[in-house]
Amino acid sequence: MAPNTKRVFYVNTLSADVYIDILAGRPDVQLDKLVNDSPEDEARAILTQAHAYQIGSSRQELAMKYQGYTPLLQRCPNLVVLSTNGAGFDTVSLEDATAAGVAVVNQAGGNKEGVAEHVMAMMLTLSKRIMLTDHAMRSGQQRPRIDFMGDDVQGRTIGIIGLGHVGTRVAELCRGLFQMRVLSFDPYQTAEEMAARGAEKVATLEELLRQADYVSINCPHTAETRGMMGAEQFAMMQKHAYFITTARGGIHDEDALAKALTAGQLAGAGLDVWEDEPPPTDHPLLQFDNVLVSPHTAGITRQSRHNIAKIAAEQMLDILDGKRPPRLLNPEVWPVYQDRFQAILGFRPED
Repeated sequence: MAPNTKRVFYVNTLSADVYIDILAGRPDVQLDKLVNDSPEDEARAILTQAHAYQIGSSRQELAMKYQGYTPLLQRCPNLVVLSTNGAGFDTVSLEDATAAGVAVVNQAGGNKEGVAEHVMAMMLTLSKRIMLTDHAMRSGQQRPRIDFMGDDVQGRTIGIIGLGHVGTRVAELCRGLFQMRVLSFDPYQTAEEMAARGAEKVATLEELLRQADYVSINCPHTAETRGMMGAEQFAMMQKHAYFITTARGGIHDEDALAKALTAGQLAGAGLDVWEDEPPPTDHPLLQFDNVLVSPHTAGITRQSRHNIAKIAAEQMLDILDGKRPPRLLNPEVWPVYQDRFQAILGFRPED
């Protein structure tokens, strides 16, 4: 191994093989693999030398000892960057990483098309009540067609919570395909910025919930957004409205949603994300005919996985070459990061 080799590792899987292909083109970069149950001696040899960790984004699939918290960071004295496999960063503590002088990046935007299309699929399936007709026909029920009357989506109102990459694409599709009114609640964007993305800014979450025919959650899971949708919020929604989330479990209160559906406070829900993934088969929300579910697969398309892996590999090489990454999640770490990077790798990253 060359003396200036930069060491990158991952655990279990990558989004796509293109990540390996891109890094293979750099003789100064070595890619190592661990698995959840790798022998301790093997793991120690890799962790102590690693400069970068391409980390999985699923808490349920990645062993706790390999998640980006202080215990792991203490085992990786040369680590300078944690790079998540997707837009989410549930397996990383930004606070712990920042305290350790480690930069954290994600691949925001890489799966926006797959997730946005999933939102649209759920919206249409719920509105047209397709899952109800499918279940009825398969069970042999003979019911009048009028029992399955649905709604058109054209010209109705969608409320998007979080107008980032996915939210912006959802807005574009809703406006372009169905001439919908698009409202958005995102306290980190101005009305002008939202207008440029095709949405009307609302000042409060309540304002959005009381007007929307469809509510789509597209914000990250943070301490600020955890529990954002609870009993009070579901009660604000219109009785004919649908709740759709492809973001992260924990942003909505699952028990509160089940109670709201039981009480008829909203028409139904489309759920791709869960507090525990996969949810248990006896989960209350799986018992409703007007709830459409999927196991966190919105962003799992061949194209999305390829895009994420390509972005991750290219961003990783830029980081190891000393460039400031465009998807830095903890920018406050940069001065300390620069000092650590220089001490470990022998040259100083750009300002």
